[in-house]
Amino acid sequence: MNRLDVKDLKTYFFLDEGVVKAVDGVDLAVGDQETIGIIGESGCGKSVMSMSIMRLVQQPGEVVKGTAVLRRKDGSQVDIFALEPNAAELRAIRGGEIAMIFQEPMTAFSPVYTIGRQIGEMVELHTDLRGKKVREHVIGLLNRVGISNPAQRHDEYPHQLSGGMRQRAMIAMALSCSPKIILADEPTTALDVTIQAQILDLMRELQRADGMSLVYITHNMAVIAETVERVYVMYLGQVVETTTTARLFANPLHPYTLRLMRSIPKPGQKVDKLEVIKGTVPTPIDMPRQCGFASRCPSAIAGLCDKSMPALTEKEEGHFVRCFLYSDKTEPEDEWTNI
Repeated sequence: MNRLDVKDLKTYFFLDEGVVKAVDGVDLAVGDQETIGIIGESGCGKSVMSMSIMRLVQQPGEVVKGTAVLRRKDGSQVDIFALEPNAAELRAIRGGEIAMIFQEPMTAFSPVYTIGRQIGEMVELHTDLRGKKVREHVIGLLNRVGISNPAQRHDEYPHQLSGGMRQRAMIAMALSCSPKIILADEPTTALDVTIQAQILDLMRELQRADGMSLVYITHNMAVIAETVERVYVMYLGQVVETTTTARLFANPLHPYTLRLMRSIPKPGQKVDKLEVIKGTVPTPIDMPRQCGFASRCPSAIAGLCDKSMPALTEKEEGHFVRCFLYSDKTEPEDEWTNI
């Protein structure tokens, strides 16, 4: 049984200019102790999806549809989206069951409180530890994630730590209450390649030790290739392809995935310039009912791709793709289609 099952997640932002369908019908399954990856360009809905799962989307954003069934540590199940926004059970789930490593630790940490105080607050909210025991626990966490002089760093402010140290402190905060799922949103952003490798090695080691499930949200294909078992490719708020990592790199199907792969430099191969995906991700405000990639796709079928939405279809066992090149099935309309 999966640790987390997300079905038909739709997160919309209701603006004066129109409705932004940031996440538009995403299914996501996270197995026990599994590592999955979510990839796509900036603006494709990856971070909004993770924020939706954590129930951190604020107005004018709203989760308008979907379920997120979590299997908790005690074996019970709960739909995260069915809980009230201020429910004690939801607060217990955040940090205690599912934790998040935010994209930029310099902005995720408050600049006016020490690292130790901020991690300690998390520990006090979710455990029975108090006083000196909280400090000892936090120092132990900082030591565990490889921060030198953890007792000293405990009393320092975020600006006193390097980018790599801040990222490690963010991981320590995520681990502070022994969650079973960690959502890592661009955990290696703005780090040099050596520090990136150290952070990824650290995450793997911690996952093995604690038996966690990891969800990597990134646009870095190298991170995906090295770390995850299954991949979800997102474009304009939808999953356009999903399969195992090995199969995706060996046989990408969706035109968008193909072009992502071709934009990666290959060791030993000299090229004048890398292939790029022409155009940009469309602004998802009041989008017409069509394939989101149609305007940028060289394989688009006139009168079909620009007029209807392809369904996510299983092309081969465990390999799903949303493209009319592989199936003529269309996504059924629902009550939110014409908002």
